[in-house]
Amino acid sequence: MTKRLDIWIGGGLLAIMILIALLVPFVLKGDPRALSPASRLLAPSALHWFGTDQLGRDLFLRVLYGARISLFVGISVALLSSAIGTAVGMLSASSRRLDGIVMRVMDGVMSIPAILLAIALMAVVGGSVLNVIVAVTIVEIPRVARLIRGIVLSLREQPYVEAAIAAGTRPAMIVIRHLVPGIVAPLIVQATFVWATAMILEAGLSFIGAGTPPTTPSWGNILADARALWQIRPTMIFFPAGFLFVTLLAVNMLGDGLRDLLDPRQAPEG
Repeated sequence: MTKRLDIWIGGGLLAIMILIALLVPFVLKGDPRALSPASRLLAPSALHWFGTDQLGRDLFLRVLYGARISLFVGISVALLSSAIGTAVGMLSASSRRLDGIVMRVMDGVMSIPAILLAIALMAVVGGSVLNVIVAVTIVEIPRVARLIRGIVLSLREQPYVEAAIAAGTRPAMIVIRHLVPGIVAPLIVQATFVWATAMILEAGLSFIGAGTPPTTPSWGNILADARALWQIRPTMIFFPAGFLFVTLLAVNMLGDGLRDLLDPRQAPEG
């Protein structure tokens, strides 16, 4: 019951955030980058629900548009790292010679803290949403690859796979019929955690000025703008941080629920 509740709550909150991100340009009129020096640092009101920042930009618009950036980065990184990581993991598990080389490269990448590696990559390619996606994807590929490699190596030892090999079944058919079904569930769960990690990394990179350009409304940029003004307008921090917290909570609840549902062995007793 608990695992289904996590899925329903997490999925529901995430669906709301995705709807907000998709519909905000059509429902709300206004430019989140529009400057209004005469309206700077206004408190929340009926005209500006979340107030305004130091440049007079409407925080309500900026926070809602920021959801588009965070969710787009999270979903893109989850899909790309899952696809590439699966290919790398299966390739590594297919050959002992390749396994040693590929896994040492993956271990080398994983030995560097994720945020430091992402910062280094962004310093090379420059700040943009696309570059953030590329940098964070590179950071997350090794984690997916190691997971898939371990699963494939375990599945290869199963009697039904050994029987298929002994019967002369083509390798491609063994992969499609026996290996792919075994990795789908763990991959879906891993993708949700990659999604959450990608949003955290994007916000962190933007916060320190190494992520999305300052003109792009993202939760990290909004928090960066607010850090020097939190004593004057604490709501400038609370609103974007609250939206980021709720989104991360939703993704993690969905991932936990899916993990317990798809792999009953990891479900808590009782």
